[in-house]
Amino acid sequence: MNSRLSPTPQYTASSRRAFLAQFGAGFGGLALATFLANEQARAETEPPLALKPPHFAPRAKRVIVLFMFGGPSHLDTFDYKPALERDDGRPLPEELKPRVISFPQKMGGLMRSPFAFQQHGESGTWVSELFPQTARLVDELCVIRSMHCSNPRHGGAVLEWHTGSDAFIRPSMGSWLTWGLGSENQNLPGYITLCQSTSQGGANNYGSAFLPASYQGTALGAGGKAADAKFPHIGSGDDRLRRQRRELELLQQLGRGQLERDGADDELEARLASFELAFRMQMAAPEAEEIGQETAATRALYGLDDPATADFGLQCLLARRYSERGVRFVQCNSNGWDAHTKLKESHTNMARSVDRPIAGLLADLAQRGLLDETLVIWGGEFGRTPTTESADGRDHNPYGFSMWLAGGGVKGGLNYGQTDEYGLYAVENKVHFHDLHATILHLLGLDHKRLTYRYAGRDFRLTDVHGEVVEGILA
Repeated sequence: MNSRLSPTPQYTASSRRAFLAQFGAGFGGLALATFLANEQARAETEPPLALKPPHFAPRAKRVIVLFMFGGPSHLDTFDYKPALERDDGRPLPEELKPRVISFPQKMGGLMRSPFAFQQHGESGTWVSELFPQTARLVDELCVIRSMHCSNPRHGGAVLEWHTGSDAFIRPSMGSWLTWGLGSENQNLPGYITLCQSTSQGGANNYGSAFLPASYQGTALGAGGKAADAKFPHIGSGDDRLRRQRRELELLQQLGRGQLERDGADDELEARLASFELAFRMQMAAPEAEEIGQETAATRALYGLDDPATADFGLQCLLARRYSERGVRFVQCNSNGWDAHTKLKESHTNMARSVDRPIAGLLADLAQRGLLDETLVIWGGEFGRTPTTESADGRDHNPYGFSMWLAGGGVKGGLNYGQTDEYGLYAVENKVHFHDLHATILHLLGLDHKRLTYRYAGRDFRLTDVHGEVVEGILA
C-alpha cells in the first residue's frame, strides 16, 4: 500500500461529495450523480490534488524555482575569490589536481573573473556587476556558497537537481510536493514548468515516474518562448463552453452507466476526473494567463518593456500569477548558461536577460505580502571551474558552486558555507542537492524521511537514503 508513512491523513479539503455538489450551473449535480453511483459499494475518494495535511506546521506554502540551465559560474556571480585575481594565469596547485577526476587532461591556468564585485546591503554580501538589480535586494537572499552534486555532466546533474537521481527515472521534486500536499486550486495543475529545455533529461525533469500521472508537471512553452507558454486547446466563449458541457454530460452519462453495471472502477473515475479538470480549466486558465490585467508599472517591473528581459520577465510574471492562484510549484527556466568559451560575453547576455525580472519578482512578491510564504530558489545544475577552458571559458564544476533562496522561512542576508580559496571545492558547511531537497520539503511542512511511496517492493523518497535538513539557513 502506498503511504506517506504517517498516520492516515484526514484531508482538510472539502470532500469530493461537497466539492461536486458546490460546482455551479447544474454541472455539479450531474457530476455528483455520476461519481457517487454505487456509493455504498465503494469508499469515497478525493480529487488527486485535494489538500492534504503536512507533517508539521509549514513555513512556506508554495515554491518558485528560477532554474539557470547550463551551469552559471559562481565565481562570476555570487562567490568572490580574491585569490583568483592574485594568481591569475598560474597553474592549479598540484595538491588539488588528483581529486579532479572529470576535468580535461589539459587544463588552462587559473582565471580571474572578468566582472567587478562589490558588497551590498546590510549583510555585505558580495555580488558581481552581472546582477545589479538583484544586488539591491540582497538582504532578502540566503546565498549558499557550498553547494555540490554528484555528476559533472549536464544530463545527469540536471536530473539530479530535478529528481534526486542522476541515473534513474524518479519523480520530480514538484511531483513529490503536489503528491504530498495537494494543491490550493483544483482548477489549475498543481505543478507548472515554463519554457523547460527539451534536452538533457527532457520530460523526466518534470515527470511523476511511478507516482500517479496527476502529479507530473504541466510543461508550457517547452523549449520555446514565454509568449507560447499557454495551456493548449483552451478556448473561451459561451457557445464553446455550452458545447463542451454537452459533450462532458454525455461522457458522464456513459461513465455512470458503466459504474452502475460493473461497480467501482478507479481508472474510469480517474479519467472522468481528468475531463472534469479540463472543463474547469476552460475558465481558470485564460484568466490566470491574462497579463493585460496587470498595470503598466507592474509590467515594467518585470522588464516586459525591454526585448532583452521580456521573455524571462513574462515567465516570472506568470509564475507570480499562478502562485497567487494556488499552484503549488512553478519553475521558470533560463536556457544558455553553458560557458566553455566566451564566458564574459555569454554571461553578460544571460545575466542581463534575467536580472531585472528576478528583482521584479522578489519585489512584487514582497509588496503583495506573498514572499514570506513563497520559497524562491535560484541556481543551475552545477558551477564552473576556476581554471580556463579554450582560453576564455570555464568547464563544469559539480564540486562547489552557489545557489540562493529567498522568502519561505529562510534567513535573508545570510551567506552560508564556503568553497576553497579558488572556488573549486565546497569545504565549509557543504550542502548536497539531497540536503537542499530535504530542506525544501521541511520548509513546506514535510519530513523527507516520511514522504515515501512504495513501488516495486521498496519505499522511495525524493532524497532516497540521503539528505539532512540544513538547519543553519532556517529563519
